[in-house]
Amino acid sequence: MTIRALFWSYFRERTGVESAEVEVPGGATVSEFLSEVYRRWPALEPLKGCTLVAVGLDYADPAQVLRDGDEVSMFPPVQGG
Repeated sequence: MTIRALFWSYFRERTGVESAEVEVPGGATVSEFLSEVYRRWPALEPLKGCTLVAVGLDYADPAQVLRDGDEVSMFPPVQGG
């Protein structure tokens, strides 16, 4: 199935793209999707401990099952002063 990855902030800088289509097997979880993202963009793997993930508009649990056509956003924790 095809999942659209959206990269924000320094995730975009490290991938060089704003978004990309990522193919994963049917029934894949967010965790499995992230494994494929890290395989395609190894520069993101060091950030996995501080990566926030949302499916659509809601934060996602690693065990959440994805559906074909979902949009998954990857972004850093909120920063500010």
